[in-house]
Amino acid sequence: MLAEDSADSREPSANPILAAVGAPAAPSGPQNRKRKRAAPPTASSPAPSDPGSTTNPPEVLSSRVDLSSRPQLSISRGPTFVSASEGSEYFKTDLIGVNRVGFRYVPAGINPPGCALPCRTIESNPTTYRVSWEDRSPFVTVTKDGLGIHGTTGFRSARCNAPMAEGKWYMEVKILRGGGEHHSENNRREGSHVRLGWGRREAPLNGPVGLDGYSYGYRDKTGDKVTLSRPRPYGRPFGTGDVIGMYISLPPRRSASAKDPHDPAHLKRERIPIELKGQEMFEILEYPQSKEMTALMDYSGKSTSSASVPSAPKKASAGKIPERSGPSTTSKPNVIPLRPLPVLQGSRIAFFLNGESQGVAYQDLYDYLQLRQTETQRKKEKKRTREGVKEHRENPFNDGWLGYYPFISVFNDAIVRMNPGPDFEFPPPNDIDALLDGTPPSCVEEDTKPARTWRPASERYAEFMAEQWALDAIEEAEAKEDAIRLAANEKAEAAKKAEREKKKQAAEARKRAKLAAVVEAQQALRGTPASVDDERSTPGLSTLMGPGQPSPLRHGTTYQGHVYGSVENGYSYSPAPTPASVGEVQGGQSEYNSEMETENIVVEAPTPSPVPASEAWKHETNGSESSYPRYQA
Repeated sequence: MLAEDSADSREPSANPILAAVGAPAAPSGPQNRKRKRAAPPTASSPAPSDPGSTTNPPEVLSSRVDLSSRPQLSISRGPTFVSASEGSEYFKTDLIGVNRVGFRYVPAGINPPGCALPCRTIESNPTTYRVSWEDRSPFVTVTKDGLGIHGTTGFRSARCNAPMAEGKWYMEVKILRGGGEHHSENNRREGSHVRLGWGRREAPLNGPVGLDGYSYGYRDKTGDKVTLSRPRPYGRPFGTGDVIGMYISLPPRRSASAKDPHDPAHLKRERIPIELKGQEMFEILEYPQSKEMTALMDYSGKSTSSASVPSAPKKASAGKIPERSGPSTTSKPNVIPLRPLPVLQGSRIAFFLNGESQGVAYQDLYDYLQLRQTETQRKKEKKRTREGVKEHRENPFNDGWLGYYPFISVFNDAIVRMNPGPDFEFPPPNDIDALLDGTPPSCVEEDTKPARTWRPASERYAEFMAEQWALDAIEEAEAKEDAIRLAANEKAEAAKKAEREKKKQAAEARKRAKLAAVVEAQQALRGTPASVDDERSTPGLSTLMGPGQPSPLRHGTTYQGHVYGSVENGYSYSPAPTPASVGEVQGGQSEYNSEMETENIVVEAPTPSPVPASEAWKHETNGSESSYPRYQA
């Protein structure tokens, strides 16, 4: 997006697109990014270099995957001309992407190695101001130089290959067949007719100029001006042999506000490079018609409420009278208000008939920029966007193709020929606005005439292509910045991942070292070599009790010389030690301490109890005290 720093004002300054990159005259391919592939040889375009030359067969692309193997064209391969009829000078065009409902196409060329973007904008022959090969109805046939137009059916239209965005422009159109003239080879009831004018991108091509509010026309049949399909008296009718001069004056284009990211004046392109009929093309989602402009077509004056409109008759059930109710006063809830339609203050359109001015036909034209998106529209568009998926999106900004185009509509077998200049059959005065305003010419000498205030349409093409290449350079620079930023983000993410892995390994190492230290301490106390793999060092309940404190359930106290629980000589030996046997460890720890402590203590065998086994139970039940302590399990 190209955001200008100036305020929202129209100032007669240099072209903001060209000023952003120093007005490049041709597309440049930066070579600072190296790729491990050889640069393919540059191939010249097989398209005709002049209208009379024969066309070569279209080149078949050698690969659909590896772009480096494709030729790097500066001129599009197409179109291929197919004669509309035998011996006719008017042709259909093939091997190009003709604009259809909702989409438009622009020739694209493969970028050289080292560029961040795969494709760039290229031209198609002839490289002059003419009818666009892509931007016309398929029912309109053309001459090879793109200046002659022939109709074949009802009203169909064609736009030229560059819009007028600011300034004053003039061109001529000669009527070779029109004004109701009948062609000798057909028996159609109506003759051939022509409408001429100026239209925006949203104006449909399968209808005449002036069909809606997106275009402004001049009719041959009555001389009326027409827009929104509403004819109004304007000038004289015209027909075969007449020359119509078309003049448009537009104020300087408005610079986008740098503080407003949603300003429709920002420059941004949304396009996807594809392969179509053997040619690389940019596919672009066409600007849609707004409901605000569509609402202008509702001029019937009827109420939008259907309460007073009688419904279709229905069969009433027998014996029942249909109920009647008064008109409903409720309105539709949640009606979104229409946005205001801005206009281009001071803009105007005028027509000349054989050099004679017909006066101002239209003034204060509707602005060609898109209406500002509402918050709801922005949320919907953001919700539709899927990360990592390249898909078409509506562009609320100017992609460089917005403006007013010469719009030519032909009916039946009408034929016209454009003359974009610089030489005209009926040259207008140097100051057309002064003539339209009724200002009398100043009484000055011939050599001091005022400078020409308008420009011929032929000068617009080179200027427009320079703007497109400037946008290419801006997008290439932005793509490289995005690539650098993405690489930096990936590098930072990789560093974070490595740091997390390093910390994880360090934590595992500390854990293993701590475990090894515990095992080594235990083995050192046992007097056996320490081994982390020793199954006796496996952490268990002793580890939970702390270092050096094994579970008392794992290691018991061993008494030598007797087997407790056995009966010998008729006496039962108590497993409990006598007070004399524990005299050496009184005041010490329990005999059920760890194994390492019991190994260093000499425990005497307890004195066998003199009670016979048959009477031993009495000491357990008679409640009398015994010198032998009872074993507490």
